[in-house]
Amino acid sequence: MKLITFIIALSLLTIPAAALSLPHMEIFTPPATNPDLMHVASFEGGERFQAGDYPVIVLTGSYREMGRQYGALMKTELNDEYTFILDSLEKQGYTREQVRGYGREITAYYPLRVREIFAGMAETSGLTEDDVAVLWYGAIFELMAASPVPPPSCSYLATWGEYTPDGSVIVSRNWDLDDAVLPLTRWYVLSVYRPTDGSNAVATWSPAGVRPETWMNSAGLFIANDNAGISDAAPETRPEFITEYFRFMLDYSDLKGLDAVIRGTNPDVGWIVDVAAPDGAYVYEKMTNRTLQRTGNGVIAAANHFVDPSWGLPEPPEHSLLRYNNLLRQAGEARGSIDAGRMMQIRDVCMENGGSKFCHTVFGSNAYSSNHQVVYVPGTRTLWMTVMDKEWQKVELGPLFG
Repeated sequence: MKLITFIIALSLLTIPAAALSLPHMEIFTPPATNPDLMHVASFEGGERFQAGDYPVIVLTGSYREMGRQYGALMKTELNDEYTFILDSLEKQGYTREQVRGYGREITAYYPLRVREIFAGMAETSGLTEDDVAVLWYGAIFELMAASPVPPPSCSYLATWGEYTPDGSVIVSRNWDLDDAVLPLTRWYVLSVYRPTDGSNAVATWSPAGVRPETWMNSAGLFIANDNAGISDAAPETRPEFITEYFRFMLDYSDLKGLDAVIRGTNPDVGWIVDVAAPDGAYVYEKMTNRTLQRTGNGVIAAANHFVDPSWGLPEPPEHSLLRYNNLLRQAGEARGSIDAGRMMQIRDVCMENGGSKFCHTVFGSNAYSSNHQVVYVPGTRTLWMTVMDKEWQKVELGPLFG
C-alpha cells in the first residue's frame, strides 16, 4: 500500500461516475452558438465532434451507457494511448500484470458510478476493465519512472471585480508535467457527460481515458488542483481525493455547497484545490487533517506551495514562489482589462520571460512543460483549451451541457 500511496501522492490525473438507466436526451448543437464544432460520429446516443485540433465527445444516458459511448467514440485513441503507456512502463521494468495489479488496488475504492463508466468503456473499446484502470492512472507511472519526485507542477489564476472589464470571473489553470508524458497531448479530448439521473452535466479536459484534473459543470462550477509540494499521506486507506471531483461536480451547483463538500472530504494526500463559479473563486490548502480557504480582492493565484502562514512550513521552492508572484504581478499590470483573451496572453508567457508557463523548462536533467492550459468563464460556460505547442481552441459548453 505504501507504493500506491506514493504513486497517488505524485498526482496527475481524475475520473467519472455511474447510476440509473433512463432514456437518452437528444444532443443538438446549434451552429450559431458552436460554429467551430464539426460533427464526426454517433454511437448509441453519444456524439463525437471536432473543434480545431481537438475531439469533443458528448455522452448521454446512464453511467454505463456513457462509458459505452466513450469507449466506441474514442476507441482508436484509447488503444493507442494504452499501448504507449504499457510500452513505456515495460521499458522501465514493470510487467503488464504488475501494472494491472496496481490498477485493481487503486480503483477498488472508486464509487460505483465511476466503475460503471469503466465497465461501459470495456464493452466497446476492446480493452478490459483492468486496462481502462491502467489508462486512468498510467501516466502517473510514466511520470514516476522519468522523474521520481517532480518538483514543478500546476498553477491557477482567477480574476474578477475590478480586474475584469465587466466584473465577471475569469479562470485559468496550467497542468504542468515532465516532458516524458508530453506524448499524451496527442490524445486529448473534451468530454461532456450528461447523466439522465438528474445530476449536473460535467465536462472534463484530459488525455483520453486519463483521470481528469480539470472539471466544469452545467451550473458554472470549476474545479482543478495543484500539487501541494508537501509530503502528507493519510494514516489509513482513503478514497483517492481527485476521483471525488466527479461526485462534487455531479451533485453540487453553487459555491456554498462546493465549499461544504470540499471541507467535509478529507483527502488521501495533501492537495491545493482551485475552485470558481460565476460569483467568486477560492483556493483550498488541504492537508489530510486540516483545510484552509484563501480568496482575494479580485484576484487569487496558486502554484505548488501553501501560502497561508499559519501552516508554519519551510520556504517554498523557488520555481513555485516565482510562478505565484509572476501571476499576481501580471494580473496587477493588466488590472481592469483581463477578459478571456488577456488571460490567455498572461498564461502564454514562459516562466523564463516573467510568466508561469513551463516551456520545455529544464530542472536538473528533466524538462517540464504546461501539458495543457485552460481559460474558462463560468458565467457563460465558455471554454478555451490548448495543449503544449498547439493553438487555443474555443468551445461553448452551454449548448453541450443541454
